[in-house]
Amino acid sequence: MNWGGLSSVFFIATFKFMFCTSVGPAFGLAFYETYLAAFLGGSVSAALFYFASDKFLAYSHNKKVAKEKELLAKGVLVPHKKKFTKTNRLIISMKMKLGIYGICFWAPFFFSVPVGSIIVAKFYGKLDKTYPLVVLGMAINAAITTFLTYAIFG
Repeated sequence: MNWGGLSSVFFIATFKFMFCTSVGPAFGLAFYETYLAAFLGGSVSAALFYFASDKFLAYSHNKKVAKEKELLAKGVLVPHKKKFTKTNRLIISMKMKLGIYGICFWAPFFFSVPVGSIIVAKFYGKLDKTYPLVVLGMAINAAITTFLTYAIFG
């Protein structure tokens, strides 16, 4: 068993899930080894960022408020950012078109796993079925990308 290859696929999957299986054949990993390393890496990262998303969002909000207070104390006019940026519009249109299943399956895949998991938690975090759908999406996406990688490069 190639532990270096397995750990490489695992750690790539924790951040950019879409491309993690492409290194499997280069390390001489079997199909199932690449699949399991990719699935576990993505699932561990999704769990960490999904369940810690409240902390990340609260930290970001508090940092923004503190910066605004600091600027106001100095007498500087606080510039307000646009609420609807291109990225926000993309995320909202994805939410409207794809719904809960599309967001849970594809946000961690197309964005990065941390960003996608936080988006899923922000939109659907109060629903009990959300995290199992993210894990199911990781399993399906890992199977598809691993199959395509080994069909093309294997």
